[in-house]
Formats: sequence, C-alpha cells, structure tokens
Amino acid sequence: MSTRDEVFTNKIFLCAAIPLIKVIANDVPNLAKKFEHAHTIYQISALCPDVPEGKVGTHLVVNNGEWIVHTDKLTNNAHVELEFKSIEALNAFFKGQIKPQYLPKMKGIAKHTAAFASFMMVLLKMSSLLTAKEAPEDEETKKLLVKCYFYLLSSGISTLNKNGHDAIHDWTSKSPDRVYSWAVNGYPEVSAYIRIKAGKSRAGRGEYKRAMPFFTMRFDNFDSALGILMQTADMLESVKAGKLIMDGAPEFGAQLGDFMMQVGAYAQG
Repeated sequence: MSTRDEVFTNKIFLCAAIPLIKVIANDVPNLAKKFEHAHTIYQISALCPDVPEGKVGTHLVVNNGEWIVHTDKLTNNAHVELEFKSIEALNAFFKGQIKPQYLPKMKGIAKHTAAFASFMMVLLKMSSLLTAKEAPEDEETKKLLVKCYFYLLSSGISTLNKNGHDAIHDWTSKSPDRVYSWAVNGYPEVSAYIRIKAGKSRAGRGEYKRAMPFFTMRFDNFDSALGILMQTADMLESVKAGKLIMDGAPEFGAQLGDFMMQVGAYAQG
C-alpha cells in the first residue's frame, strides 16, 4: 500500500501538474502548431492496487488544437498512453528521476508515432520548466513559468484539501467564503486563485472577477515572482523591497506561503 505522502504527491501530479501540458502546448507557438490538426486522446496512468480500478490516471483530449483535460479520470480509448508500474514510479519520473525502474510502458507508439512525438516534446518542455534551478532569461519564458507555477499552486492546494490533507483541510473547514489569489502587476492574464468555504475549495485560472479577492499575493514583475516561487529569494525581504505586495493582512500571506511550500515539497521532493 502506498504511503499517504506518496498518494498526496500523485494527486498533485494528476490534478495540478499534468494539466499544465495544455497550458504549455497552447502558449508555446512551435508546440501549438503540432496540435493544430490533431485528434488524439493522451493518457498518463499508474497501476495502483489500492483502488478498485487497479489504476489511476489523467487523460487529455485534443481536437484541432483545443485541449480538454480530465483530471484524475481514466479512459479506455487513449491513442497514446504512458503507463507507470506504480504511483511511486510516476511520482519519481515527474520529479525528474529518469531511471530505468521509473520509466513507463508506452502504448500506441506504433500506430500514432507523430502524436506520441509531439506529446513527448510538451512533456520535456514542462519538465525543463518545472525542474529549472534558475529563472530563464527571456521574458516570454519567464511569463510562462510564472503562469505554470500559479496554476500548479492554486490547483495543488485545492487538490490537497479535497484529498484530506490535515492542515489545509483544517484551514478550509474553518473559513468563510474567501478567495486567495496570485498576480503580477500589469499582466492580468498571469493570475490564479483558490476559493474556499466550509471545507470546500475550487481553483481557478485568471483573475477572479465576481468580487475583490480576500487576499492577493502580488508581485511587481516576473523576476520577483520567480524569486519566491523558485525559493531563491526571501519573502520578508521581498516585501520590504516592494517586490512582493501583500494585498491583505500579512498573517494570511504567511499562511498561504506555508501551503505553497507544501505543494512544492510534494511536487519537487
């Protein structure tokens, strides 16, 4: 039986990290072109004797460049599938441990060679972004990386809540209806949020427009955001320097920061 932490890590990948494939495939022009005329169902799965189906996974449907992501849901109709022998192997692989014992069984390659190759290019791009130790140099890549981090964190915190993470579920269960968000000044499209209330949570992409968020962690530019997101800058020093603006009480920023680090610990090890 898998440990509780391995299960949490697996849920982070299935529900928060793997969906970033859609973001990267849409936002990187040379990758977007490869799916303009695609009609393909991709699946990433892992054998798991702890569930009735014997397997867990997320599948993605592509039709003429339009992506639909079905998080934590299996399909029997995948054209291309990466099937790992265990959730531990899937977790290790997506943390960058490319060792023989962690490699997946690759299904559908013979019939869908081009579709498989395109999919692997997106996976490699995602891996290079999320495992980077230093911020990229060009602004477009910085923008994409910040967006991916924001989406990963908002979905990751919500995923942990839905799967019974003690500290996060305790936070949401005691909370009235509140929205917490992440933003970069001047780039409303690079935003994400999580709405919580009485134990329930929902992550969203973009700005929350129905009301003013209860708390926003706002950065003055992409470099400042990446300093915190990649844990190369100190949060308190960033606040003092005006690189990080806490739109709300500082104690909520510290609490949100703790949960961000928890997601990062599961996703990166």
